[in-house]
Amino acid sequence: YTYNEDGTNRTENITDWALTHYQNHYKDNTITKWAIFHYAYGLLHHPAYREKYAANLKRELPRLPMAPDFWSFSKSGEKLADLHLNYEDATPYSLKVIENPKVPFNLRVEKMRLSKDKKKLIYNDFLTLDGIPKEVFDYKLGNRSALNWVIEQYRVKVDKRSGIVNDPNREDDETYILEMVKKIITVSLETIKVVEDLPSDFGANL
Repeated sequence: YTYNEDGTNRTENITDWALTHYQNHYKDNTITKWAIFHYAYGLLHHPAYREKYAANLKRELPRLPMAPDFWSFSKSGEKLADLHLNYEDATPYSLKVIENPKVPFNLRVEKMRLSKDKKKLIYNDFLTLDGIPKEVFDYKLGNRSALNWVIEQYRVKVDKRSGIVNDPNREDDETYILEMVKKIITVSLETIKVVEDLPSDFGANL
């Protein structure tokens, strides 16, 4: 949807023309605007589509081919949208927790980092998380994996110009970042499963 600046006048971005176009093309009047939205979301995750049109996707709005199997893409896109919108509700992935006995208990994050083999996450001086599946890094947001994005964003930063400190740690929930890391691993793995099940034919003729 798009809105006026004051939040009123919600307008659907998928037009009636587009709805009619999809219904006529697939000869299926059960197709809805939400189904088209999810179709597009699924298609935009297709590895071969992203590779084939990589140059175009950097310069312009994506053009969407009419894949032979509309509903497979739409249903997969709906699963992906649910995963990505509700990532905070995901089941935390089980990792091996390694505590440093020489350091007092502490779940505060300053700056997390991965081990060289990317199997471990050095959470802080007290805590290391082991057992990160290598497949996690196959799910990317732009050029970075979702896990790398969390590691980069969830750290204490000081703005050089203003001196303002951006601290993601929550005093009321000290496990928030720890649980977020585990949930993002689950979301990444589940995303990869859905993407792998996408139809191979995405209708490459544009």
